[in-house]
Parts: sequence; C-alpha cells; structure tokens
Amino acid sequence: MERTTDSTRVGKSSRKGLNSIKGNWHNFCTAVYKDVTYKELKNLLNSKKIMLIDVRNTCEIIECGKIPGSVNIPLNEVGEALQMNPEDFKEKYNEIKPSKSDSLIFSCAAGLRSKKALDTAISLGFTRSQHYAGGWKEWSTYEHSEKKQGN
Repeated sequence: MERTTDSTRVGKSSRKGLNSIKGNWHNFCTAVYKDVTYKELKNLLNSKKIMLIDVRNTCEIIECGKIPGSVNIPLNEVGEALQMNPEDFKEKYNEIKPSKSDSLIFSCAAGLRSKKALDTAISLGFTRSQHYAGGWKEWSTYEHSEKKQGN
C-alpha cells in the first residue's frame, strides 16, 4: 500500500489540472490589467473612448470634486450596476450602460477602492477594464499644478 502524505496528495492533485477541480474555478480572474497613469487617463478622456467610473461615495465627490467626464457609481453598487438592464442603468446613472467589450477605467481617492471595483468588473466579464491608481488625489494635484503653470 502506498503511503500518502499531504505533500503527495497536493502533488497528485496539482497534476490533474483545472478541468478536474470541482466548483467555480472558471470564475477565477485571469485577465491582465495595467494601471493607467495621469497622462494616459487625460488622453483617453479626450478621445472619449472610455467610461471613467468614480467609485467614491457621492458625498466625497460633492465635498472634493471629480475628474471631468467621470460617472459616479459607488463601490458598493458596482457589481449590481454592471449587471443592470440598460434602461435601469440609464435611469439611475444618466449614462448608457457599458457592454462587456467597452473600455472601463475605475478611479477613487487613491486607488484602493478602484482596484476592488476593477476586480469585480473583470469577474463579471468586463475584460477591458483598468484602474487609475493615483485617483482623485493625484488628478487634483496634477490639475492644480498645470493650472498654476498656465497649461
């Protein structure tokens, strides 16, 4: 009789591959993303080829401001919002609901919540999603600096 240990069990099961694993392994995130820089985001916003979703709470946006052109969908609503039917999405957010093939960029204050929103979007099949890790804090710093320089 072959003696099995935890290490031999792990070794044998790891050789079976993903197809032998029971459960929802197919929902694991395998998409690769990269952070968007301030300059990249500014260019993308000018091209109007993306939807920028600000996942901060509405009161934060009222108090601090927002990146022009962004749509506010608080983090706790992102998963539900991306699964809404288009009519309900339009009514609630006053924007056309993005399709899974659209380019989405998530932002927040400093990158933590936008990363969570990115993970949610990718898990729902929005594979062309990215996040602006610098968030509002970085954006407002750059914008303030550019205005001072007259750009």
